[in-house]
Amino acid sequence: MSKHHPGQTPEQIEETRAQIREGVRAVASRFDADYWLARDEDGEFPREYHRAMADAGWLGITMPEEYGGAGLGVTEAAIMMHEVASHGGGMAATSSVHINLFGPHPIVVHGTPEQKAAWIPGLIAGKDQCAFGFTEPDAGLNTTRITTFAEKVPGGYRVNGRKVWTSTGQVANKIMLLTRTTKYEDAKRPTDGISIFYTDLDRSKIEVQRIPKMGRKAVDSNAIFIDDLFIPDEHLIGQEGKGFSYILDSLNPERVLIAVEAIGIGQDALRRATQYAKERVVFDRPIGQNQGIQHPLAERWMYLEAAWLMAMKAAELYDNGKPCGAEANSAKFLGARAGYEAAERAIFTMGGFGYAKEYHVERLFREVAVTRIAPITEQLIMSFIAEKVLDLPKSY
Repeated sequence: MSKHHPGQTPEQIEETRAQIREGVRAVASRFDADYWLARDEDGEFPREYHRAMADAGWLGITMPEEYGGAGLGVTEAAIMMHEVASHGGGMAATSSVHINLFGPHPIVVHGTPEQKAAWIPGLIAGKDQCAFGFTEPDAGLNTTRITTFAEKVPGGYRVNGRKVWTSTGQVANKIMLLTRTTKYEDAKRPTDGISIFYTDLDRSKIEVQRIPKMGRKAVDSNAIFIDDLFIPDEHLIGQEGKGFSYILDSLNPERVLIAVEAIGIGQDALRRATQYAKERVVFDRPIGQNQGIQHPLAERWMYLEAAWLMAMKAAELYDNGKPCGAEANSAKFLGARAGYEAAERAIFTMGGFGYAKEYHVERLFREVAVTRIAPITEQLIMSFIAEKVLDLPKSY
C-alpha cells in the first residue's frame, strides 16, 4: 500500500489515477498542436496553458495538503506529466509545469513552517514562478565544483557568481539558488559547504541572458550573472552547508518525470505517424500496409511500453520509501531513448511531410532530444548502473 494512499483499496487508487489522467486531459486538450507550433515560432511562454493548469489545481499535485496541494506521490505526478506530454506540446508543455512538482521539494522537506506557509501556496496557485539556478558553466554535472559564492554578512548573505541553463529566467519572479557557503578547497568533503536559497529574482542584481536553442523555445533557458545579490537569512533553506544532500531528495522523482514525458512525446509522434501511414496511399495501397513501414512503428510501440513499465516501477518504489536509484535512472535512459527513436521514426514514416512543420513531428523530435541530455547524460547513467548494480569499479 502506497504511503500516499493510506487505507485505500487498489481499486480506489486506480480510480484516483484515472481521474488524474482525465482531468489533465480536459485541460491539455484545449491547447492543440497548432497552439504549440505558434509558441515554438514566437518563443512566448505559454501563459494561458500555465494559468489553465494552475486554475485546475494541477501545479500542487505533489505539494502538502495543508498548503493547498493534493499530497500525492511520484506515481500520480508521472501519470499527470505523461498526459501533459501527449497532446502536441512536447517539452514546452511539460517544462511549463514540471518545474513546480519536485523543484521546490527542498522547501517541502527542509523548510521551516513559516517558509512553507509563505512560499508553497504561491507556487501552487501559479502566482509565483521559480527559476532554478543550479548548473554552472564550468561545473556541469559535477555539482560539488560550483563556484557561485554566498558570503555571510549581517542579516543575510551576499552572492556573486554565474549559472547556466536556468529555466524560466525570463518570466520567473523567484529563484532557487544553489551556492557555496564554504569554498571547495576549505570544505571537509566536496559535498559539504553547499547551501540552497529561495528568494526574489532581483533583476537589478541578476542579469538574465536567453540561450537560443534547438527545442522547447517557449520555456526559456538562460545564462545568469549574479552581482552582489543580498539574500536575507530567512531565505536560507534548512542548514547552511547541507544543500547538496537536500537536492538529492528530488533527483529520482525528476528522472521518472523526464522518462514519462519523453515516452508521452514519443507516443504522440507514433500516433501521428501511424495515422499518416493508414491514410497515405502510394502505388495504390496505404503505406502502412508495407512491412518496411509497419515493423519499425510496431517496434517503437514495444520500446515505449517497456520504458513506461520501468518508470512506473521506479515511481512505486519511491512512493513506498524504497531505494529506486537504478530503476529511476534506467527509466530516464530507456524513456528518453524510446521517445527520441519514436519521434525520429515518425519523421521517416512521413517522409517529406515529416520534415514539414505543419505535421508537428519534426517539432516533437526537436523537443524530445533534450531528454537524452538532461538532467543527466546517458553515459553517467550507464556508469551508475555499472558501479551500483553490477558492482564494477568506478570509472571516473
